[in-house]
Amino acid sequence: MSIAVEIVNRQRTVPLADRWLERITRRAIVAIGAETAEITVLVVGDRGISLLHDRWLGIPGPTDVLTFDLGGDGAARLAGDIAVSIETARRVARELGWQPRYELAYYVVHGLLHLAGEDDDTPGNRRRMRRRERAVMQAVGLPPPPRRPRRPPAHAR
Repeated sequence: MSIAVEIVNRQRTVPLADRWLERITRRAIVAIGAETAEITVLVVGDRGISLLHDRWLGIPGPTDVLTFDLGGDGAARLAGDIAVSIETARRVARELGWQPRYELAYYVVHGLLHLAGEDDDTPGNRRRMRRRERAVMQAVGLPPPPRRPRRPPAHAR
């Protein structure tokens, strides 16, 4: 088993324990069942995620997470970049009443599941993906994400 995780923190607005996020990412990869992984997690603010969102998807404005598959073959081998907005995580965590770092970890789990072949493009797929997100969060020792009912995904694949 070979798991490579790099955390690239490109924001200075919110303090972040990079090593904690790296450990959570590694544990999530194992919980998903990947045998190998090469993952970069890019932590940016809303401005940074907005630039990526517009550049790669032509959608202006911030989002929570963007996932870029770099040729993994699904659940057995994950390869990709996951960009997450720490400012969005902080704002949403405040609304939901839980810790911003948990919200950020949830975004990473969501991105990893996309790399593993999960999708949330239909109501059935979304329900299945939410179940897996909760299971992975629990497997890495974090609480399940509190979600508002019928919250449309604000990310892009």
